[in-house]
Amino acid sequence: MEGFYSIGEAIKKYIDYCQTKAQTKWFKLLVKAVMAGAFIALGAAISGVASHAVTNVGLAKLTAAVVFPVGLMMVVLFGAELFTSDCLFAMNVFDKKQKISAFLRLLIIVYIGNFIGSILIALLISASGQLDYSSGMLGAYTIKVALGKVNISFSQGVASGILCNILVCAASIMMTCAKDIAGKLLACFFVIMLFVTGGFEHCVANMYYITAGLIADGNPEYANLAMNAYGFSADYMSTLNVANFFVKNLLPVTIGNILGGSLFIGLPMFYLNKSKKEN
Repeated sequence: MEGFYSIGEAIKKYIDYCQTKAQTKWFKLLVKAVMAGAFIALGAAISGVASHAVTNVGLAKLTAAVVFPVGLMMVVLFGAELFTSDCLFAMNVFDKKQKISAFLRLLIIVYIGNFIGSILIALLISASGQLDYSSGMLGAYTIKVALGKVNISFSQGVASGILCNILVCAASIMMTCAKDIAGKLLACFFVIMLFVTGGFEHCVANMYYITAGLIADGNPEYANLAMNAYGFSADYMSTLNVANFFVKNLLPVTIGNILGGSLFIGLPMFYLNKSKKEN
């Protein structure tokens, strides 16, 4: 097609590109992943600045959703590696061009790198004094967001993670369809805006949100503001801890993100667009 690649062409291009990923040295993958984690964290952090004083839930999420996609735009244009979109590497396994061990290698390296990048941005945001905005209410809001994430059920985390990565991976394929930067950015913006407005769970974004919440919770001023402004009890505040971070959020959300990207998008897209010789 003249202005863009068809879905079938985009799937082929993505599978071919993943062949290069499989051959990339682990340290280079890690550096790319650190960059992606940092970009997503910046999008998450600044979307919080935009939305923290908006009291209507739907409007607050929509406000955040207008800002957050910039993080993924940076990931795409800088050629960084993001765990959620890399779940589409599963198409190479379905195509028998790569073994599942290569898929797991990619996911593990990128997950670690994304986590490192997210933590670095959370530390820098805290050091910058940004959480003092609105007389410390941004810090309180950061705690509120993190508390909400560590208090979802396991099934909610998996389901929300699936929904999130259906949209993130759909955006990745749509961006591959585009032949120019403007097309890629537009495809990214509207689909990612949909996932953020929906409030679905993204494991890499949560690496920032919950880390930032833990840091903010260590500041008595922010913690007291959160308790007073949102009516949180001391017992509820105590649920924001490292154990719940990993067990109650990252574990189910990561499982959901993998399922959403590899099985709910990758598998049907591969099946529907594989070559006629294989049908």
